[in-house]
Amino acid sequence: MPLDPDDLPATVGSVAELDALLARPSQALIDDLARLDGDLMILGVGGKMGPSLARLARAACGKRVVAVARFSEAGLRDELEQNGIETISADLLDRTALAALPDVRNIVFMAGHKFGAAADPGLTWAMNVHMPALVAERFAAARIVAFSTGCVYPFAHAPSAGCTEAVLPDPPGEYAMSCLGRERMFQYFSKKYSTPGRLFRLNYAIDLRYGVLHDIALKVREGTPLDLAMGYVNVIWQGDACAQALRLLRHCTTPTSPINITGPQCLSVRALAHEFAKRLGRAPVLTGEEAPSCWLNDSSEATRLFGPPLVPLERMLDWVADWVARGGQTLGKPTKFEVRSGVY
Repeated sequence: MPLDPDDLPATVGSVAELDALLARPSQALIDDLARLDGDLMILGVGGKMGPSLARLARAACGKRVVAVARFSEAGLRDELEQNGIETISADLLDRTALAALPDVRNIVFMAGHKFGAAADPGLTWAMNVHMPALVAERFAAARIVAFSTGCVYPFAHAPSAGCTEAVLPDPPGEYAMSCLGRERMFQYFSKKYSTPGRLFRLNYAIDLRYGVLHDIALKVREGTPLDLAMGYVNVIWQGDACAQALRLLRHCTTPTSPINITGPQCLSVRALAHEFAKRLGRAPVLTGEEAPSCWLNDSSEATRLFGPPLVPLERMLDWVADWVARGGQTLGKPTKFEVRSGVY
């Protein structure tokens, strides 16, 4: 049954329940995909969000859903196929492998390289700039929603509504610069071939196994110092973020253009720590002071298109606190949202 914001569970008891929740489409997503011509292909499905997006797409429509990755994670390919998703193992840096992929009308591009970027900058630029150029040229006849990051923006005054899409990028560090390079490649080929698309500037997706709220809750539970220098954040439930990525296929522009995807609130990290302290019965260990600026993104345009996210902040806080208190699974992949240098 479609996801109903008035009927969300009080807790999420297991990974299976979490995956099922993330794969429940809203009626709006079902309706949008029904109106979309052509099938879907997800490039780079092996990341943290990719499997959720693929399962959500499959649950929301009767179209062919193709998931492409190198599939280095054991069991992921079988799991996706059991959910009715067609899988193809391919290295997207390989022109021959790219050429062999099916011609699909709708593409969600999720491939990229972040953590360890500073240790291997050549690979970072190959994955984040060269590969998008290859993909944009190969799928010039498709619609392409390309995942990016709000980190391409300069820091905004904090607290504030943050940067709108009209703010010129000014990324700190090679990772964020390479993400801007990814956008520029999609923009160049979109203009050259009249390829419709959107650049999906996301900050920060929330899953119970990882994410900014997970990171803060773990630090509170364990009594680990939490640095307040990056004092404010935006967050959005991962299911909402995936749904908006898929719905954007009906809101592409030619040439492609950016859109900010996140929750509507500017959230204080200090306040979030105290919220988790109340739920976990632990006093937070806070260090430093809030800097006068940080990454904040204004998602007013996404809200205009899609309405507010279906999962509210309070429910995310409750779910994450309960999950962390029970020792639920963690992916062991900190967001490093506290990093201000742009070095990951």
